[in-house]
Amino acid sequence: MKRLFCIITGCLGWIHSATAQIEPTALQQWRDRKYSMFIHFGVYSKLGGVWENKQISRGLSEQIRAHAAGLYNDTYENVAQEFNPAQWNPDSIATLAKRAGMKSVVITSKHHDGFALWDCAYTTFDIMDATPYKHDILKELSEACRRQGIAFGLYFSLIDWHFPPAMPISGSNSDSIPPAHHTYNMQQITELLTKYGPVSELWFDMGQMTRPQSEEMRALVHKLQPNCMIGSRIGNNQGDFTVMGDNQEPDYIIGVPWQSPASFFHETWGYRSWQERGDINAKIREKLTSLVRVASRGGNFLLNIGPKGDGTVVDFERDALLAIGQWLNTNSEAIYGTQPDPFHVPFDWGSITSRKNKLYLHLMDRPANNTIVLPGLKGKVSAARVIGGPAKVKTSEGKDGLHIQLPETLDMSGLFQVVELTFTNGYTVPPANIRPLTAGLALDNSNAFPYFSNATIDYNTSFTSTIRNAWALEPQRSGSFRPTLTYTEEEKGRTIDLELGTKTTPVLLDGGKAEQLNNDIASLQTGPIHILGPLYSGPGGTHGSLAQVDLSKPWPRQDGKSWVAHPEWKNGTQYAIDAKRPAGAMTAHYLLQEITAPAAQNVLVKLTSGDGIIVFLNGRQLLIQNNPFRKDKLDHYVLLPLQAGKNQLTVKLFNYFLNAVPFNIDFNVPQAIYHLELPEIRMQKGTYFPVSWQLHNPSTPHDEMGLPNLKLTFE
Repeated sequence: MKRLFCIITGCLGWIHSATAQIEPTALQQWRDRKYSMFIHFGVYSKLGGVWENKQISRGLSEQIRAHAAGLYNDTYENVAQEFNPAQWNPDSIATLAKRAGMKSVVITSKHHDGFALWDCAYTTFDIMDATPYKHDILKELSEACRRQGIAFGLYFSLIDWHFPPAMPISGSNSDSIPPAHHTYNMQQITELLTKYGPVSELWFDMGQMTRPQSEEMRALVHKLQPNCMIGSRIGNNQGDFTVMGDNQEPDYIIGVPWQSPASFFHETWGYRSWQERGDINAKIREKLTSLVRVASRGGNFLLNIGPKGDGTVVDFERDALLAIGQWLNTNSEAIYGTQPDPFHVPFDWGSITSRKNKLYLHLMDRPANNTIVLPGLKGKVSAARVIGGPAKVKTSEGKDGLHIQLPETLDMSGLFQVVELTFTNGYTVPPANIRPLTAGLALDNSNAFPYFSNATIDYNTSFTSTIRNAWALEPQRSGSFRPTLTYTEEEKGRTIDLELGTKTTPVLLDGGKAEQLNNDIASLQTGPIHILGPLYSGPGGTHGSLAQVDLSKPWPRQDGKSWVAHPEWKNGTQYAIDAKRPAGAMTAHYLLQEITAPAAQNVLVKLTSGDGIIVFLNGRQLLIQNNPFRKDKLDHYVLLPLQAGKNQLTVKLFNYFLNAVPFNIDFNVPQAIYHLELPEIRMQKGTYFPVSWQLHNPSTPHDEMGLPNLKLTFE
């Protein structure tokens, strides 16, 4: 049970080596920090979101160079000549971070405007040459951080609006990186990693590098500083940790190291002089809630400040940070170095962080009847207390788990109270996704517990990728079982790491016994292929429900686009959709074909796509995949579980790089599946038996598995 707890609930020792070059100790130190300071500071701070006496509300204030009319390179250089943050005090910043409970600082060494906060040998548009300030901000801040004993990290924009070979400015912020610009970025990164001591992380942003460029950048970083953690916005899945969307707090399990970046205000990261800041107590509670939730889900929280142009920190932001720091002074052990919530059920009263022998219950709301039930928990409680307070907490064991009775007098009017439960010799909780092992049980994508990452070519093309599927079997009898893997042409030739109980083994999906599917392709009646689009879109998600689409009505809403039938398009023939669009724009087209089957049957279909594809049958997603190596086209074989009567096969075709979107729906493919029998295994009734699979040695740890038809059965 203890080993199963570790596998299923968050110890994550099985994770692919997302950080192959990172020493385990350095990786653990990064993950244990939990809470860090982000700083957006530069020439834009001088403007504070105002240009020519006008409030620039379009875009974020740190991107004012791109959004304010008339703010060209020469005029922006004039602004830099007036950028003199005389009140900037690196020791005060580092001290504030420390008092706020933040374990590292990440500062914008260079944002999209191209202005460098250090003495850069490759440009004169830097703090030493272009401003009267003439202090190397990175040098002084890195030294201040070391004095305070906190880590030092750097943000670096891959796009540069001031570097001539990188022009012109694009509103997408995902411009490609020409060779001269890539060389320039490499030169600047070399400086940053050789002049300022240890850099805990490099937080890349925006831009659209090719895969070789991302790989070269990654290799350079780890050559110069092997333990520098690289953020996923380096692109092409080359990051050591995945960066969530701005202000995103995932409510799902992420199977790689990850971080959630947050701003005080969604409207801006850099200083905005006219920002409405609202009630500070509400903001403190909001950001503390985010910190706790991110920590409880296994991530790190990166909270931003935007100092003014004179270098001072906005009082509102400083005071909020210090209030959170006071809470952390009392409750530090419930955040730093903790493991995620081991339960896989939501609690309406708050969140949980954990350690080997402890649970921390963060009370965000008073539970009903002042009682908390932790379902299925087993373990001897040796102590239960409210951290930092005299309140007594009672616990008792019930049939449904551990009961915690909070005192009626517990004051919950301020920031969150935390209940600490200490256990003798640890504790266990039921694993996620328990499946009784009965006759006919088949494990596949539809009933798996997924672990996620983000598959990322560039910032715009990121989507939530599945990197592992897991189950906890509950045998109904003791004895031997023979597992059999079933797969199709889509999976054939690939290798998975298959976990069965205490053993994980690489399994090549090949050499299985072929079986002809029991179907009748000739009996299927296929309607015309309908198309809808283009719609603005990323590679993931849909614009609306794809269950029971009415082809006679606009979609996804009454004011949406109409489906257009193409009776001239034939199954088995490849076509191309003209993808004319503005440079950098992302679009999607939807194809829908109705299939009428006389009886329920499984049918293999080959689907051709370009930059990305999602496949649905009757509204249920069967496959999602992007095109990480940017091939002209990709073919996928998807097993369709057709029901008797009418079915709707819907395909979302994502496009970003191609001028024409290839597609084909082809039923004329070998209707064969393969069965690979594995050695017998023994299971014990009354114990949980972990099962999981993931790709063996994928090109990156963030790759979508893409095993839509894989199935595991037991006899």
